[in-house]
Amino acid sequence: MVGATACGSGGNGPREELSAASMGELAALAAAEPVAAEADELAAATPSPSTSAEKQKFAKTRFVANAGLAAGATYQWIVKPYRAGKFKKGAKGRTFALIKAGLAGAFAYNRLKAAAENAKGDPLLAKAVAPLTAGIASLKGLGSKLRKGQAGDGDIDAFDSVINSVKEAGQSAGATVTDKVPSVSQLGG
Repeated sequence: MVGATACGSGGNGPREELSAASMGELAALAAAEPVAAEADELAAATPSPSTSAEKQKFAKTRFVANAGLAAGATYQWIVKPYRAGKFKKGAKGRTFALIKAGLAGAFAYNRLKAAAENAKGDPLLAKAVAPLTAGIASLKGLGSKLRKGQAGDGDIDAFDSVINSVKEAGQSAGATVTDKVPSVSQLGG
């Protein structure tokens, strides 16, 4: 019997003898380990199969949901109170209206970005929404501007214009967007 000695903690402890068969098994396991790990990673990274029609359907559905939430938040918490004069100095409930508008602005920007990303999953929708990405990006700082009470007519019109453009783009691609008003708790994240 051919053996090998494994080193102990200081040379004075018990020694363990490994047979040639055991060493062969260990070598086989060591060689197989990277292959098995790679196979596990590949299986985990590979998504379940779905047809391109399903992907497109889900892309449109997600686009409609996100754009609808953005449109509802913009109208309910920004455009409507602004037109009612809630953002003017001295208006009753101004501070609360401005806080809600700031949250709604950040929420709408986030949902519009998500909608633009969802649109990439459907070729027709992607083509319709692509020109709007610059307009969506321009809304980035308006949430904080609204919250501070520094937004004017142009800022409110910018939000309203981008929302209407996204709705029209969705309509042209067969994804009708309807306003869906989020609750105040949804605005806060």
